[in-house]
Amino acid sequence: MLGLEIILGQTGLFSLGHAAFYGMGAYTSALVVLKLGFPIWLATIVAILTSGLFGAALGFPVLRLKGDYFAVATLGFGEIFKLILVNWDALTHGPMGLPGIPRPKLFEHVFTRVDYYYLVTFFFMVSLLLVQRIASSFLGRAFQAIRDDEDAAEFMGIDIAKYKIFAFVIGGMFAGLAGSFYAHYITFISPDTFVYQDSATLLAMVFLGGAGTVVGPVVGAILLVLFPEIFRFLVEWRMLVIGALIVLLMVYRPQGVLGGDIKWLGKRRLGG
Repeated sequence: MLGLEIILGQTGLFSLGHAAFYGMGAYTSALVVLKLGFPIWLATIVAILTSGLFGAALGFPVLRLKGDYFAVATLGFGEIFKLILVNWDALTHGPMGLPGIPRPKLFEHVFTRVDYYYLVTFFFMVSLLLVQRIASSFLGRAFQAIRDDEDAAEFMGIDIAKYKIFAFVIGGMFAGLAGSFYAHYITFISPDTFVYQDSATLLAMVFLGGAGTVVGPVVGAILLVLFPEIFRFLVEWRMLVIGALIVLLMVYRPQGVLGGDIKWLGKRRLGG
């Protein structure tokens, strides 16, 4: 979510393949622990770095694309990643997935669900602070200049290609961290875990809360988690009601709960 905020909210790059970064972090962390015997904490660092490199690998070939073409390219990238997971049986066990992923431990103490909650909360707060610092730094201002007007940003001397790659690398690293934590919490992952629907959910979180606001996507994530629980009493009708509420929100407040002007998004979709 925070990684997609960097890519979409800050830089204006409409990515539909963010679940691939998430999956890369999960599989990397799980594999280096299961096959190479790495400690989980070191595996998490490897997962973050690998997902960042994965982001750079995506950034280079799609730099020249804009608008819908860019979105379709990232969607294809995510589908290619899923096909690799399914077909590379020797490494990923294919559709069977990876069972038996160990949980983190500290001084022989294996983390319980409650421990894990506090661990993830701590890293989430650190990540949120980092994203806020990035948004207010020169790097963040360069991202926002590219988002608002690429031509003007280039005229002002901003290296468009370099900063787009930076956005994908940073966004991928945050997704890799989340993927690593997910793998060691669930203790089982498979290709079906990281699909387009996950990317769409992340996009919904960013837009619902407010793209480009840092805190907005967090609000969007909370709402998307709470809505199904609040309307659980409606049983089979609850998803219809939730969908209708989200549509109404997007109609009457398209910038999201905390968002501001989103003219840049409309321009990107038109291929500007």
